[in-house]
Amino acid sequence: MTFVGDSVPAAISYVSGAQAELQRGMRVTFDLRVCRRLVLPSCEFQGSRPSTTLEAVKAYGRSLGDVLIVDVGYNESGEGYRQGIDQVMRAALRQGVTRVVWVTLRETSSVYQGTNVAIKAAARRWPQLHVADWEAYSRGKPWYRDSGPHLTPTGAVELAAFLRRHVLEAARSAPRPGRST
Repeated sequence: MTFVGDSVPAAISYVSGAQAELQRGMRVTFDLRVCRRLVLPSCEFQGSRPSTTLEAVKAYGRSLGDVLIVDVGYNESGEGYRQGIDQVMRAALRQGVTRVVWVTLRETSSVYQGTNVAIKAAARRWPQLHVADWEAYSRGKPWYRDSGPHLTPTGAVELAAFLRRHVLEAARSAPRPGRST
């Protein structure tokens, strides 16, 4: 499994307990980068620009694994996010991914509300897309720094546990060889 995200889920990579929670019994490649965007060029941070989600998915090729987690959207306007989801889904499926767990954003801005609408609508177009509704699950919880989207260490562990459940659920519903869906 590969986890492609921006600075919000990157908190998992800073908290060893969070990494351990998500990796328990699974091989996970973490590709979590500050300023990452979906398909538009990523913003610059400390003199460099991370790959976009689409670029990362294409670069991993078949090594993405069966499941891809996407948690990206805090660094963009939301314009074109719907089309970006479709581009990432096509690329991931071409690389052999069977399920994509797409994480909704904490709605600290109306832009993020629009992005979440696009994510939920994409699940109707893409049966391989499993929505992990972090916005609904984490609403009102004390897991954030300065009431923004960035996580405290406890929030990082909670996100990892939340994602683990969704990855397992998505994997159980993935098509198996010889079985039609």
